[in-house]
Amino acid sequence: MAFRLVCFDLDGTLIENITFIWQTLHERLGTDVDERVQAKESFFAGKLSYHDWAVHDVGLWVRKGVTRDDVLQALSHLRLVSGARKTLEALRERGIKLAIISGSLDVALESVLPDYQEIFDAVYINRLVFDGDNRLIGITPTKYDFKHKATALKQLAGREGIPLAETVFIGDHQNDVEAARMAGFSIAFNCRSDELRQTCDQVIEGKDISVILKSFG
Repeated sequence: MAFRLVCFDLDGTLIENITFIWQTLHERLGTDVDERVQAKESFFAGKLSYHDWAVHDVGLWVRKGVTRDDVLQALSHLRLVSGARKTLEALRERGIKLAIISGSLDVALESVLPDYQEIFDAVYINRLVFDGDNRLIGITPTKYDFKHKATALKQLAGREGIPLAETVFIGDHQNDVEAARMAGFSIAFNCRSDELRQTCDQVIEGKDISVILKSFG
């Protein structure tokens, strides 16, 4: 099968040593643990929408007067996983469309791949909003996390005129399961979810993502 579209998760898939960027920022910015845990539990109990959960959590950062520099400093330790740029360049050279479908934040992507707009054909991600003084004032939440990652994959494939059978999704965690089921071929990389591991067509345990290139002939 010749694949024409490859979609990546971000945290833990293209960015190493991180599970969720939200947790990292909460810890580094020193937000109230009880407030953020209560919101998380409300979301998973179906009492809070994803949109409202994102707005709530960013509101905790806004209350602390966080600036863009504060956020970037908190993320300064982030690095691409081994082989990431090599992999992205190799796929593009083969004429394959590339996308990010993630519940992460745009600032995380910018910090590890400043030229990401030249690399990816589409990016579905949460986007922080800053004012003219670079103070954080809010967020534009993604509509495409958890089960809706599959919605983004389907929409993008349709927009590009690519059959789902010719799409690939690569992720590492529970919120990647539905997209992995939707894709024509799915890869669990450095996987942290038993369900995702069982769902995917291929499981890669190593830390070098360039291993996936073997699946593209």
